Amino acid sequence: MGKNKKLQELELALNSLVIFRKLLTNEVVLPLRALLDTDTTDPIIQLRQYAEFTSRLYQKSTNLTEFILKLVLEDDNFYIRQLAAGTEPESAITACAMNELLILQRLSRLRPSELQKEISYYGVLPEWSVSEIDFREAYADHAAQLKTRGFGQYARSLMFMLRDGVITPVQYADSITPDMLAGDFEAQHSVLQNAAALLAEKPAQNMLLWGDTGCGKSAAVKAAVNQYGKDGLRLIQLTADQLSELPEVMAQIAHNPLRFLIFFDDLMFDTPADAGAAMTWLEGAAAAKPENVILCATAANRCLLRGGTPDPATCCAVSGRFGLQIHFERPDEQTYRALVREFASRSGVPVSEEMLRGAERYAAEGCGRSPRTARQYIDLLRSGDGR
Repeated sequence: MGKNKKLQELELALNSLVIFRKLLTNEVVLPLRALLDTDTTDPIIQLRQYAEFTSRLYQKSTNLTEFILKLVLEDDNFYIRQLAAGTEPESAITACAMNELLILQRLSRLRPSELQKEISYYGVLPEWSVSEIDFREAYADHAAQLKTRGFGQYARSLMFMLRDGVITPVQYADSITPDMLAGDFEAQHSVLQNAAALLAEKPAQNMLLWGDTGCGKSAAVKAAVNQYGKDGLRLIQLTADQLSELPEVMAQIAHNPLRFLIFFDDLMFDTPADAGAAMTWLEGAAAAKPENVILCATAANRCLLRGGTPDPATCCAVSGRFGLQIHFERPDEQTYRALVREFASRSGVPVSEEMLRGAERYAAEGCGRSPRTARQYIDLLRSGDGR
């Protein structure tokens, strides 16, 4: 196949990539390059390469142009990082980027027939579609919206975690949205309002969400990220054991045009000494915290201490790192019944006084009244449990 001059020239051009060079190792691009690069006339090898490429492409898209463009727009490279930081790249780098966009555009418009005619096979082969998309124009539009779209992995996902010191996308992120929340709406609104302030570049506070388990603290944080993800909000979750890595995480995202919630779920300590030692990282971080970051933690109580503390001074010393402290209250009987009715209505479960009494028994036997308990009870009814 390498004897075809047009395909040979395209493969040579691909080898010249500098800014978008990582794209050459993409799992879909690799077998496509093998098709362009080989001189073999063995139909078995040719068919294997063609089928391998098409199989991998089909798992992502049936449109080659749209797939290659997605790779380009999500690529994390030094050129897009300079644009994101507000730095004007040198003219030579800009010229290089524009040329490479044309090369990748040519690759994205390869039609099945152009490759099929080089294969010594006369059976039916799978095909894909292409589009007439201007890559330079699309990239300019993308660069103009970095503040909301992001780049690299932050353009692909909204929620991340720290794994072995590396910020990694959450594979199965919670898709909850504000309209799916139930319970303490005033507290939920405070979370959303603070996140909106961060996005609007207004003063936003570090947040401590405290209250009994199941009352919707974590759900409110994730709902805020899903609500404002399109506007440039992202979440990075750390554990209490990863507090020492907080400065490095913030350094990595300090110059990113997006806005970030660094999230500690169930941030609780056994003793005031443990809390004080851990909070030194938040104290130091708060002094040099980037403007595009706020810290957010959930806890069972405002003191962040298991079992609480009778000493108000100790409590304030620990929780004082969070300027906005939001209490999520456990629902009373009337509110709990309203929650049960709401979840039942959403799920198509008939409501009766007997069913509501069953919900009360379920709460008493378990963790008490909460939005989570109400939802779990309705799920039990839907599964056929006759409580």
